[in-house]
Amino acid sequence: MFGFEYPEVFFIFPFIAYCFYRCKEKAKPRYFVHLYLFTLRQGRVDLRLIFKLLAAFFLLFSLASPVTVDPFDPKNRQGIAMMLTIDASGSMVARGFDEDKKVETRFESVKTVVKDFVRTRFNDNIGVVLFGDFAFIATPITYEKEALVLMIDYLTMGMAGENTAIGEGISQSLVALKASPAKSKVIVLLTDGNHNSGATSPAMALKKAKADGVKIYTIGIGKEGSFNTAMLEKIANESGGSYFFAQNAKDLKAVYSEIDSLERSSLRSRDYLFKVYWYAIPLLLALLFMAAYIRSRFGKMA
Repeated sequence: MFGFEYPEVFFIFPFIAYCFYRCKEKAKPRYFVHLYLFTLRQGRVDLRLIFKLLAAFFLLFSLASPVTVDPFDPKNRQGIAMMLTIDASGSMVARGFDEDKKVETRFESVKTVVKDFVRTRFNDNIGVVLFGDFAFIATPITYEKEALVLMIDYLTMGMAGENTAIGEGISQSLVALKASPAKSKVIVLLTDGNHNSGATSPAMALKKAKADGVKIYTIGIGKEGSFNTAMLEKIANESGGSYFFAQNAKDLKAVYSEIDSLERSSLRSRDYLFKVYWYAIPLLLALLFMAAYIRSRFGKMA
């Protein structure tokens, strides 16, 4: 990505060009008896004017501070560190969550929505935790979204057992976020059941999340009453996040879209971008054209 830090500088150039064209140089007259020795044929192009214009243009080009930014450089992705904590328990085998794909399991429908969400979070460092009887980091936290999407494709329901260890899911997500240098850290927890497994309770995990300054968004999916709404609301509210309910895949897409808008990183701005500055090259060209102008002018007067 190429651009200028101060592009408004170029607005000066038309005025400079007009001044160069209208403000003619007046050479001091010199008298010599043999004038024919100094007769020079005037070409159609005034090289001195061109040299002046090019010198002025490249000087302004340099003052505008040309820069390049590599959007794929990790230094330019100072976004949010986010863990997508997904229920992979036995209840996720239920079908019909996506009304357009009724034979698809709830887990597969969730994976489709999550992959679309991941692709929108270009600047963020994202990982996935699955939980069932226990929880594990399914994909390491990474900027490489296509690799992350590919890894999500390989996840299957039941990989972590049949039960629902919500506390363990949050706890493992906190472990994954610990190493991230990001200032803003978020967990998006999705479940369709009640906590009934694991050595870590949701209350214990919530306490640790608050101590670490991690915000948690909770999403209950499926039929209301199949999961502990009060607990999910408590986790979200006390950690600074929000609670959402999605009855079907369409609702879930809307939920992730809202989370996407709520958690847009404010860190990616011109003040934080890692830039390569190129002002030296146009400055050198400006000096060269200025030298050419001086030589052409005084060479003719010699």
